[in-house]
Amino acid sequence: MTSSSPVTSHGRLGLVQGTALYIASVLGTGLLVLPGLAAEVAGPASIVAVLAVLVLSVPLAGTFAVLAARYPDPGGVASYVRRALGDTAARMAGYWFMFGVCAGAPVVAVLGAEYVAAVAGIDHAMVPVIAAAIFVPPFLVNAFGVRVAGGIQFVLTALLLAVVVAVVALAAPAVEAPSFTPFLPHGWAGVGTAISLFVWAFAGWEVGTHISGEFRDPRRAIPLATAIALVVTGACYLVLQIVTVGALGSAAGEGQVPLLELARLGSPDLGAPAVGIIAAIVALGVMNAYLAAFAKLGASLAANRDLPRWFAKGVEAGGVARRALALTGVVALGYFALMVASGLDLTPFILVHTSSMVAIYTLGMIAAVRLLERGTLGWWLAVVAAVLCAGMLVLAIGSLLPAALLAAAAVVVTLVRRARGRAAQRRGPRPKNRTRPATTQERTTESAPSA
Repeated sequence: MTSSSPVTSHGRLGLVQGTALYIASVLGTGLLVLPGLAAEVAGPASIVAVLAVLVLSVPLAGTFAVLAARYPDPGGVASYVRRALGDTAARMAGYWFMFGVCAGAPVVAVLGAEYVAAVAGIDHAMVPVIAAAIFVPPFLVNAFGVRVAGGIQFVLTALLLAVVVAVVALAAPAVEAPSFTPFLPHGWAGVGTAISLFVWAFAGWEVGTHISGEFRDPRRAIPLATAIALVVTGACYLVLQIVTVGALGSAAGEGQVPLLELARLGSPDLGAPAVGIIAAIVALGVMNAYLAAFAKLGASLAANRDLPRWFAKGVEAGGVARRALALTGVVALGYFALMVASGLDLTPFILVHTSSMVAIYTLGMIAAVRLLERGTLGWWLAVVAAVLCAGMLVLAIGSLLPAALLAAAAVVVTLVRRARGRAAQRRGPRPKNRTRPATTQERTTESAPSA
């Protein structure tokens, strides 16, 4: 997995299932809240923000597609960084995703539970219980492998798109031209704020890199899946933003659930159930897509000795990484317990998630510039994406402490390995005729590569 040549995939994931996983990883919980938030800060010009972020997403999504198609590896971004920048940097990227991005899992579950409780009239004290229930199905599905998860994801994504189309269709007759004036009520500064909001709506392209080895034909399927997902998610956010602004007008940003308001315009009786269905599908779909990536990444990190080797089982294409999936569950439940203890305050966990994402993207694009052939389309996409990610890193500087701590942990692992290597050299070679079998620790020390 650490060779510099492209890897041949022997997975079983088809284009349809893969595309569904890509769409779910990008068309996430932002669908529930971002249209209203963007309309509040930018007014009708929030439509421009959607278009801008869609264009900015092309180099990022394109670069990840090129890398995933050329190097189908469960390590994803960490494997690209390993090839280009070495083991320590790769370990940083892996830890950022496994232990940083994972903080977003309980956020997704709680957001879904909040909306379900709100529209169903359930007491708010039951939100943690509903969130815990949202956790269970994606873990069970992924325990049967990415192929099963992909099939389930196709159904969830189809339902999600169908409900979004239905809500838009119900609200479309209420769209009025006066709602689009004045077009720039908060100036271009408001558009900039809306762009920063929608950047996170279009994040998620790195998820596909971790399941790239599960595709039957990654060189053909991954670029197609990326292109389809980019068009579908962009169209959903754009149409939804237009209808939100046109139908709700100045009230678009006043409610916490703009989709609920849109659905009520066309069908007051069906509005609440529709939003409840959307919330549940979004939460389940996003969790399902991300868990597939976490499991494969955890197994890959273990295979490269960045985690205990026991978790490496299932790293091969077509394998089911149940041990790494269980580790993901432990990490996610740890974050969930902290979240419940904090009174369901989501902000700290969102910051851990987003700061880790920015760090991963920046390191991944630097690796792409070094890996891809200079002057090719993929290389130019990587250059543009690297510049954009560097700008995002500057904007996120205030919330990078969790990512810095995880990076420090990766450096400590490197230092410990080097110290052990020097100690082994001082002891000299072991005698060939052993009086007892080597322990697992001895075998690991002898065969561990230098970091």
